[in-house]
Amino acid sequence: MSRSDNRGGTEADGEEKPHVALSDPEFKEQLAQVIPHLRAFGRSLSGSRDLADDLVQETLLKAWAARKRFQAGTNMRAWTFIILRNLYLSQMRRARFKGEWDDLVADRLLAAPASQDRHVELSDMQRALLHLPQPQREALILVGAGGFAYEEAAEICGVAVGTIKSRVARGRVALEGVLNDGDLSPRSEHDGGEKSALDTIMGEVDDLSRDR
Repeated sequence: MSRSDNRGGTEADGEEKPHVALSDPEFKEQLAQVIPHLRAFGRSLSGSRDLADDLVQETLLKAWAARKRFQAGTNMRAWTFIILRNLYLSQMRRARFKGEWDDLVADRLLAAPASQDRHVELSDMQRALLHLPQPQREALILVGAGGFAYEEAAEICGVAVGTIKSRVARGRVALEGVLNDGDLSPRSEHDGGEKSALDTIMGEVDDLSRDR
């Protein structure tokens, strides 16, 4: 029995698989493919376009510096998500940053689709997510919008699979509660305006999760 390690290694029958690194051109190609997903994840965590861009830039630099430690054939997206998440948490500890959210396409976050007589605006869902504790919001973004399996999300967050399942379940209940109560922060004056690039980016993430 084998288990893929999203941090860049693989274990099989209790033995570590020999490490095989990607060539620099191969690593660049795979890293470029995950940039849109890193941007989307950074925005979903921070709620700030500028902070997300900074997080992505630093993530790319750190990933490149550690490229020889990445195991060929494993999950580049999850590996870089771990780097970005750790950077974000460090930023949170230093600055306790809390920003505004722009439009973010993140469906499938609720336990069940909204009924026809209870249409949920995506902008409302985005603002409702800000009311959730960060661990619950993060778990919902990874599993609900990012399409990661519980095991992959647990690896990214560094917690047990059961913890991720609990956070997703509690987060969905809390999210529905906020939406039902209507206790949302005021809409941004830009709500309903021009589409942000994040719409397309999160659409790609959404398509990935549908295909899993």
